[in-house]
Amino acid sequence: MNVVYNSEHYAILAYPIHEGFELVDKLGKRCMFVQGSLAIGLREAIDRIPDEERDMESIDALLDGYCTGAAQPIVFH
Repeated sequence: MNVVYNSEHYAILAYPIHEGFELVDKLGKRCMFVQGSLAIGLREAIDRIPDEERDMESIDALLDGYCTGAAQPIVFH
């Protein structure tokens, strides 16, 4: 596992062996795992943000769209 993005609101953890990413919504206390075409699409969506606009705010907004409705609550046992 590698932390590839970390802001006040979101984190992206990469799992190279599984070719996927875990998206963590820190404030919403939810997460989701994407792999395959969804992971590729996420990477491409981040890459499409122009360099001069790529900041934590724009990446967090993109991640909010990915997590809305699909992320599951984080449950501690």
